[in-house]
Amino acid sequence: MNETAFILIVTADARQAEELAEDLRRQTHACRVVQNAAEAVESLHARRPDVILLDEDVVGQADDPDLVGATARLAPDAELVWVGENHHKTAGDRAVFAVVPKPATVENLREIVARAAEQAKLNRATRALKEQADRRFEFEGIVTGNEQMMRIIRTIERVANSKLTVLVLGESGTGKELVARALHRHSPRSRKPYRAINCAGLNENLLESELFGHVKGAFTGAVSDRKGLFEVVDGGTLFLDEVGDMPLAMQAKLLRTLENKEILPVGSNEIRLVDVRVVAATRRDIREMVEKGEFRDDLFYRLNQAMIRMPPLRERRDDIPLLIDNFLKEATEVHSKPVVSITPDAVRKLTAYPWPGNARELRSVVDQMVVLADKPVIDLDDLPEHIRGSTEIVLATGPSTAGLTMEQMERIHIANTLKLNSGNRDKTAKMLGIGSRTLYRKLREYGLT
Repeated sequence: MNETAFILIVTADARQAEELAEDLRRQTHACRVVQNAAEAVESLHARRPDVILLDEDVVGQADDPDLVGATARLAPDAELVWVGENHHKTAGDRAVFAVVPKPATVENLREIVARAAEQAKLNRATRALKEQADRRFEFEGIVTGNEQMMRIIRTIERVANSKLTVLVLGESGTGKELVARALHRHSPRSRKPYRAINCAGLNENLLESELFGHVKGAFTGAVSDRKGLFEVVDGGTLFLDEVGDMPLAMQAKLLRTLENKEILPVGSNEIRLVDVRVVAATRRDIREMVEKGEFRDDLFYRLNQAMIRMPPLRERRDDIPLLIDNFLKEATEVHSKPVVSITPDAVRKLTAYPWPGNARELRSVVDQMVVLADKPVIDLDDLPEHIRGSTEIVLATGPSTAGLTMEQMERIHIANTLKLNSGNRDKTAKMLGIGSRTLYRKLREYGLT
């Protein structure tokens, strides 16, 4: 099914206008019919149309002699379909998608409006991409225009100069290590070493040796003394990724180091002092782990002197086009491919996908598309099959409906549609696709009479 477009029909021929509107509604489009310039301008203020079907007989009426200029100001992305023959004299600089001489048939107008609606959809997507690009902000590898992410960046800048231990929470692939690197680079320790270690998958003995080091002969294979990461980054920053997977016994040793700034290499009796800023991260629900006794509460409180939660990509979908553009540029350079752009339809499909692997998965998909693309523009056909077939529904940008009941959402939708039709109940019922009696009953139920 084609995407629904909103068509504003401006004509004094009410009979043909309603006939056309009914036909377009059967094509899933929403329509509003007005018969003079004043009503048209009022409608433009209430809701931006995708297509304006404008009868030249309405243009230049005394109630609003600059109707064409109003369409350009109030609906710049809308496509204008001119019904008549004097558009060169009347339309001025306003671009006209098509000119339909009179008498125009419903069949002819239907086809032209459908093409105009597709072009309007492209106009909206192009403008949205440009606006997102204008909001682009990059901070230590974090590319965003999202307000929640901007707050996180401000938190990083404030916390970086402190001595607080930072706990970063978030799903895999959300950029937790980018936060750790940014904290290091913007701290007084930036000239000192930075190292990262993934605590998942390492048994207690190996992890202890990696963190605290060992002396010669401490265990089989320990042929010489070896410094652990705490000594290697002395004065700098150590990132403990997936700290939630650290064995309980190791948690106690880590707590001692954080509290006393001292380490004890494996096999040694010599305590060594270190000065290391620790940033820890986990994808797990660490509070729940504490409640279940799977993670030490005292270590949790010590790590959680400052907490940063990285949102999953599905909670910052407005950043997806920016990330696509960023990954696309990186991939074309790395793989020496001539891919230079991606269509708005492909971007929309990628934006609608839930991205369980977050930004890491998105980067991988973009890499794959660039390598496999056989043309300089990536389109829907170039998307991986599991994304191309995704039916994820994404609410349009606007006030959140989260937490509302279905009745509350229906009441709001009916009220808005009634307002769009200037209180005309018959038109409202037609636009909603319900009978007039059903509408009257719902108006009484919701107190909208």
